[in-house]
Amino acid sequence: MRSMRVLMISDVFFPRINGVATSIESFRQALAAEGITISLIAPAYPKPHLDDEHIFRVPAHRVPFDPEDRLMLPWRLRQALKRAPAVDLVHVQTPFAAHYAGLSHARRHGLPCIATYHTHFEEYLHNYLPALPQGALRAFARRLARRQCNALDAVVVPSQAMHETLRSYGVTAPLHRVPTGIPVEHFSTGCRTGSAGFRARFAIPATAPVALFVGRTAHEKNIGFLLDAMPHALERRPELILVIAGEGPALPALQRQAAALGITRNVRFVGYLDRRSELPACYAAADVFVFASRTETQGLVLLEAMAAGLPVLAFSALGTREIVEPRRGALPAPQEAPAFGTTLAALIDDPQRREAMGRAARSFANEWTTTACARRLAEVYRTVLETRRVADKAIVTIPS
Repeated sequence: MRSMRVLMISDVFFPRINGVATSIESFRQALAAEGITISLIAPAYPKPHLDDEHIFRVPAHRVPFDPEDRLMLPWRLRQALKRAPAVDLVHVQTPFAAHYAGLSHARRHGLPCIATYHTHFEEYLHNYLPALPQGALRAFARRLARRQCNALDAVVVPSQAMHETLRSYGVTAPLHRVPTGIPVEHFSTGCRTGSAGFRARFAIPATAPVALFVGRTAHEKNIGFLLDAMPHALERRPELILVIAGEGPALPALQRQAAALGITRNVRFVGYLDRRSELPACYAAADVFVFASRTETQGLVLLEAMAAGLPVLAFSALGTREIVEPRRGALPAPQEAPAFGTTLAALIDDPQRREAMGRAARSFANEWTTTACARRLAEVYRTVLETRRVADKAIVTIPS
């Protein structure tokens, strides 16, 4: 197995918590077993985070109206790229400063450049720019995605739905479907340990059924829909508790919504939970995992919940479709709040069905391991490098 060096560049990474950061770290660790060394350039944040020698932080300033994110200073980013180690390939993770800097660096040094298309911007830009016409924002997102992707040697997509979406935009660059894997063993081994402590910590009665959402409390996650569905579920199961684990810009609005619906006593906003030390116990304390986002390009938290043996009730939309539609531990959810609530209550009322779904969920999650997905990404790297080598050789051998 030939060793390889890859430079990843991202506009976001830990301690900022989101799916992109999780994906980068998962692949960064697992690719080492494939003989691939990853160097990462990412923004510096005010909150400290434990880095290793392969992570290079770039000074960044706050993004207006977005307290969670940072924009890398252009001249400091250029300096970081000049100091970056020699690599075989550049892998861009986000379509902002990282995309343009990464592509420029790759072209300057004659390197192939690929990107992962993590986020379906068309579906959620209007949440952050509500004053602009939604149709114009969608058209802009499509044009930008087409232009950026077609400038690359290849694009990695986490799901078949995103493959089809980019093709519909007019993207002609090679597309490779590589989902982000999960450390299945972390959520499945001894996951029931600590569930009683988790319930006690957040004043959840030992016998109360729990529906769980895990993810950023952001507008595009459609968590408000879950709150709207709760009164309908409570008509049948008044002791039901909805746990919302995550932080983000929509949290204050969600807390106000719960109060307006009169369900505050049945909702627990538990904040961000560390994936290693706290989240497994949270999954273990739940009875059903619920998810209503329509914009996911994959849906890692669904797989984490399934690895923990939780039945999943979720929208079958975009990237989550590949996880939900096989119905191996997951149930496609109605997209109307009353029907969602009724379905959730019925699932809570059927422990035998939940147990059978939990067994199927574990089996399904075992097919999405970090190791297997890293192996697929390593193959993409080798394919792109070989394609570039053949193309370069053809150019050299063309007779004058």
